[in-house]
Amino acid sequence: MIVAAESATGAASLVQSAAEGSTGLVQSVDWLAIAPPVTVAAVALVVLVADLFVPAARKPLLGYGAVAGLVAALALLIPLHEGDRSTFCLTTGTHACSYTADHFTLVIQALVLGGALLTALLSIGDTRKLPAGEFWFLLLSSAAGAALLPASRDLATLVVALEVASLPAFALVGIKRGDRRSSEAALKFFLSSVVATAVMLLGVSFVYAATGTLHLTEIAARLDDVPGQLSTLAEAGVALTLVGFAFKTAAAPFHFWVPDTYVGAPLPIAAYLSVVGKAVGFSGLILVTVVAFPSYADVWGPALAVLAALTMTVGNVAALRQSATRARSAVRLLAWSSVAQAGYLLVPIAAAAYAGDRQIGSTVAYALMYAVVNLGAFAVAALVARTHPGNRIADYRGLYATRPLAALAMGFFLLCLAGLPPGIIGLFAKVTVFSSAVDAGLGWLAVVMAVNVVIALYYYLRWTAALFRGPAEDGVEQPVTPRRTPAPLTAAIVLTAVAGIALSGAPQTVLRFAGVNLF
Repeated sequence: MIVAAESATGAASLVQSAAEGSTGLVQSVDWLAIAPPVTVAAVALVVLVADLFVPAARKPLLGYGAVAGLVAALALLIPLHEGDRSTFCLTTGTHACSYTADHFTLVIQALVLGGALLTALLSIGDTRKLPAGEFWFLLLSSAAGAALLPASRDLATLVVALEVASLPAFALVGIKRGDRRSSEAALKFFLSSVVATAVMLLGVSFVYAATGTLHLTEIAARLDDVPGQLSTLAEAGVALTLVGFAFKTAAAPFHFWVPDTYVGAPLPIAAYLSVVGKAVGFSGLILVTVVAFPSYADVWGPALAVLAALTMTVGNVAALRQSATRARSAVRLLAWSSVAQAGYLLVPIAAAAYAGDRQIGSTVAYALMYAVVNLGAFAVAALVARTHPGNRIADYRGLYATRPLAALAMGFFLLCLAGLPPGIIGLFAKVTVFSSAVDAGLGWLAVVMAVNVVIALYYYLRWTAALFRGPAEDGVEQPVTPRRTPAPLTAAIVLTAVAGIALSGAPQTVLRFAGVNLF
């Protein structure tokens, strides 16, 4: 009995200790901070369930429901504008959190949710031959992961968010059933992304083994004092993590999946990957370099500078070689242009290794400009594809004669990408990137960028000039019977054009934004 009493007393004390320990670990969840990605995920589930009960004739309502959910998620960013919220934090006094809604998070969330919204507008009316419920569920699920990623402040959450954004994208690329090109594109995209994830996870495991933590701020503190026997392991972890993100950002030589994936995917999904997918990769790269690995800037700084030079050169040279009469050459050129733009986006991140994390504002400012005008270019491409399914660059010849407003919008978007007036926003965005390289002492990289900008002028201006020439030449695909342009597609073109013109009217906003410290 005495033994039993002692056992009972010991069990009671253990329960009491466990209760006290669990009390120390209990934390409140800031539901407002996590509201944007949670809202998108909840709407995705609602759409998937609603698809079971909505008749075929009313399937477009699912698309409008997805648009409404994305608008609501964007609206929920407004109460967070102070950028001072965090949740899922450690209770050990280190102030390390897994989710932080700072200014960097809010800007990237606005970019990815806005990009997903424009993708949804492009997709309404273009999903007649696609399984509507699955399409909208996958798109919203990917957008939820993309919105979660910039707020992630530990490597586990970062990897999970990255995969939630990527896995639905594989299915979206190959969602055109029976289309060999779509299936091939999905397979290439899947294999390259799986390799990237495997390499990145290996790097993450090495970093965890060397530091004993997954929180980015804690990693940064502990990498400053890694024991000598673990220094090689830490360096290998940093390098492998960067290689994984190089795949995700389509940086050369890890870009090989981009052109075939964009060509094989439905056009709205190609637009989504070019903007939202790129934003996901770059925001993750910024977090691991600037927040987690600042003490290894001498490793990732030069590496990213070389990758930036190589990426912009490969992308521009390949875009320059695209034939105007090749099938789907318009989308293929936009794909190679996207690779080149990734090179420009890498420049300020590389510069941050030499001149501090204030350079990150230049990357984010450029990403915002690129998102607006590139989505606009894809929107006009979707419009042209309705009458010219081949979507050749030659099919745009004489567009001004038949669709003058669409031609003017496309010309404006291309000039913004080239950095020429009246696309002032593109010019100022390139100036900020160029300045970040000069300020960091990367003069050679600034020279490489200047040469690439000149190369890009040729193919952008050639496409722009074709819009205002005479009728198409003989041998070019004849248009099919035109259909009425869906209102959501028109809205997407108008929204991107208005946003681009508004930003061009206040170019100093880009310069001011580029100098803001987002962390």
